[in-house]
Amino acid sequence: MSTATEQKPFLKIENLTKKFGDFTALNDVSLEVYESEFVCFLGPSGCGKTTLLRAIAGLDIQTYGKIEQSGQDMSNLPPAERDFGIVFQSYALFPNLTVFKNVAYGLENRKLPTDQINARVTELLELVGLPDQGTKYPAQLSGGQQQRVALARAMATSPGLLLLDEPLSALDAKVRVHLRSEIKDLQRRLGVTTVMVTHDQEEALTMADRIVVMDQGVIEQTGTPEDIYGKPATAFVADFIGTMNFVPGTVERAGTVKMGGAELHCDTGEFAPGSAITVAIRPEDINAQDLSETDNVVETEIHHLEFLGSFYRAEIGGDAFSGHDIRADFSINLVRRKDIQVGSKISIRFPPDFIQLYPRAED
Repeated sequence: MSTATEQKPFLKIENLTKKFGDFTALNDVSLEVYESEFVCFLGPSGCGKTTLLRAIAGLDIQTYGKIEQSGQDMSNLPPAERDFGIVFQSYALFPNLTVFKNVAYGLENRKLPTDQINARVTELLELVGLPDQGTKYPAQLSGGQQQRVALARAMATSPGLLLLDEPLSALDAKVRVHLRSEIKDLQRRLGVTTVMVTHDQEEALTMADRIVVMDQGVIEQTGTPEDIYGKPATAFVADFIGTMNFVPGTVERAGTVKMGGAELHCDTGEFAPGSAITVAIRPEDINAQDLSETDNVVETEIHHLEFLGSFYRAEIGGDAFSGHDIRADFSINLVRRKDIQVGSKISIRFPPDFIQLYPRAED
């Protein structure tokens, strides 16, 4: 989903801060979410992502800051007066009500006509793939089915905003993968603006239009999954998303860094000559196959090989890495063709476009 720069945000968060006593859970957070967007709040436990979701819902009112939805100031409204549906990790279904009654709950509270309620619930159960489960109770359903019911209930009143609080983390891996695809497909079809909290980077990368990476109550980076993965703005984001190698180095001059015994050409940005930096590159971006380009080629030795099905992950070392082993991913064909084994000497190349540089404190 793309958003035009002139488009007004559907959800606007300005300078949001939330304190619990002396602890600051959110520190001056600002964010804009656009209509029909699927945004994931991603980060480790305690980073503030759930606190931010609960502030949007009015379940934990912020200490200060402003929240607008559809141009209306929601900052101090109680949850019942906000336009959202929410799905929790624990499903939170009413155990004494049937599936049908669970989904109908919000509609009945609004005193809608019975025939209208029945039509809406039938439509939603069909939409989430449970057309024949209306007479069952939650305990008779699997975890994945219960979460589908929770999703249908959240959507019953056609809210403008759907909030998902780690909705898949209680499910086993296979169900989780299947359901995340279903949720994303449902969100696209309905066009509902959606904010999801997750600590699972794979969920965020596969489901989100944009990812908001958080740490210690602040936003580290906001961007598309491709941006977050390919151009992490900070060392924290680079380390948290995917696998990344980090090797200490120094900027020699504009366009050149020194890493152990090797000089590498790359974009040094605003780093001045002599700056202590950390050189970062992902294992899959290290090239051992086509070495027709001679810059950034380094001689290394294989210290360990791990078979991971479709590829091998190698730990390699050498003078260039300042005593640090780094990881590189090699295809099975490459390993067979070059007869790569532990102890093998191999030339690798660091493509300049895939090298990231981050500040490093002087040793």
